[in-house]
Amino acid sequence: MIDLYYWPTPNGHKITLFLEEAGLDYRIVPVDIGKGDQFKPEFLALSPNNKMPAIVDHAPVDGGAPLSIFESGEILLYLAEKTGRFLSSDPRSKIATLEWLFWQMGGFGPMLGQNHHFSLYAPEKIPYAIKRYQEETKRLYGVLETRLEAHPFVSGEEYGIADMATYPWTRTWKEQGVDLESFPAIEAWRETIESRPATQRALAKAEVVKG
Repeated sequence: MIDLYYWPTPNGHKITLFLEEAGLDYRIVPVDIGKGDQFKPEFLALSPNNKMPAIVDHAPVDGGAPLSIFESGEILLYLAEKTGRFLSSDPRSKIATLEWLFWQMGGFGPMLGQNHHFSLYAPEKIPYAIKRYQEETKRLYGVLETRLEAHPFVSGEEYGIADMATYPWTRTWKEQGVDLESFPAIEAWRETIESRPATQRALAKAEVVKG
């Protein structure tokens, strides 16, 4: 039913987490970003910003032609609305989930991504950049910790798409220069998510794709 254009990165994991939780039929189409697959014309036709993931839903809700969607946050929102799962219909709960989904998309993901780049991958180690993004990472972890001290999940009282968006970015906390023991609420939340069978299946798919 769904083609998932995927590589095992935090943004890619977001979508396999949802698909496994919802039990939807899907087929992974690997997009090897190390080989530049994201720049191929056939992928750019689906994701013009040359960023993975993207999906093609062959049975969209309107019953029309196959529908392609890019941007991980929009994919999560689309799938949640299509299935009626992991996004509350209660207006206040829905607003809270979307606030935190957009927080992840606009801050937690991009800032941690810059941390990864300058700390691990940049050919030139720039102390100012490393310090800036590691400090911003720790600040954002603090924001997340405060949220999880008050609620069991980022989405609120139930596991939802904001959790699926945020969790994958915390998997590399060591590389980000974060002391996870300083964030006990995050640590407990991560353990809860990692104990879910769907999470385990999603991460197993990543290992298969990486080979």
